[in-house]
Amino acid sequence: MHSEEVDSLSEQIAKHISEQIISGELVEGERIQELRIAKELDVSRGSVREALLLLERTHLIEIYPRRGAIVSEMSAQQVRALFDTSALLLGQIVQRMSETWRNHEAEAIQQMMNHLVEQVKQGNTEKFYDGIFQFLSGQQDMVGNPYLMKFYKELLPSLRRSYFLTLNTSRRELQEALELLKLVIDAILIRKSQQATLFMEDFCRHLRNLVLESLTRMKQIELAWARRSRR
Repeated sequence: MHSEEVDSLSEQIAKHISEQIISGELVEGERIQELRIAKELDVSRGSVREALLLLERTHLIEIYPRRGAIVSEMSAQQVRALFDTSALLLGQIVQRMSETWRNHEAEAIQQMMNHLVEQVKQGNTEKFYDGIFQFLSGQQDMVGNPYLMKFYKELLPSLRRSYFLTLNTSRRELQEALELLKLVIDAILIRKSQQATLFMEDFCRHLRNLVLESLTRMKQIELAWARRSRR
């Protein structure tokens, strides 16, 4: 495996497993096969177990005595809880950014927006949302609250898993998400912290609704296939 200097072996393994869950290669309720992962990555089972403990913090898996690690369920209730929590954390993050940004940071924010506009033009939903949430996760200096950033980063994989469901969303809906985010960014850059927080809540609500719609369609398809297979 090729590592980044900042990542330990267990962190690399955790990222590998998380990508399989996010992409749907590992589905909800599926047991994580430690031996398969160890052979696949040529690592020890001990390293895989350490990775699973890290991954449990992201809420992508649950670990049960005598059953091992199981991919977490993704229900409508859990999606709502995820976005309720994310909206609180992101609201605090953009509020702090509004209050503390410096000139070079404002330039970075504008560059991020330019990148997102390009992703919308290309219809690249995954890179659009990745660009937003990864950028915000890197703003430790502006936010100045390590506890807040830690909680947010632990939610990021679950957020990615949720918006991965929206990859077939329409260009119109993606454009609407961009317009909502632009309101957040504009409020940050004129230091309207309360407005930035409220607009971020609107952005999270919009994405949550897209995820819930996609989740409903997915469950309906799964149910239809299950009924057909019983015939």
